[in-house]
Amino acid sequence: MNHLYTLTTELIADIDEAFHIYKTETKTRETEADFFTEVKPFADRIHFRVKDWEPLARDWVIANKPKYLYPIQIKTAAENIGYLGVYVFQKKMKDKRITEMVKSVLYVLNQMKNQMTENENQ
Repeated sequence: MNHLYTLTTELIADIDEAFHIYKTETKTRETEADFFTEVKPFADRIHFRVKDWEPLARDWVIANKPKYLYPIQIKTAAENIGYLGVYVFQKKMKDKRITEMVKSVLYVLNQMKNQMTENENQ
């Protein structure tokens, strides 16, 4: 597979990890996460990955015109991925907001991954 597929798969893993952090660590923790040792390294890793992913994904969607996937969804997903990198460490975030954001991002990422696999098999 190509670089875009790899980045998409890695972002899916990052979002799963972020949601896991939110559910198991952030919600049970007494204090806020340390910004420089926990939040920043995680957020930076996601930020740099999504920075590479977004233009490739947008170009791929424009060129391949997959079902149920549009360039604006790529832009929104990229923004939300960036937010999630920080939001999952904040105790004051609402469960519903985090959950809906995660679902939305995973929908776009999984749609892309599935469409790329389908195109590869044709």
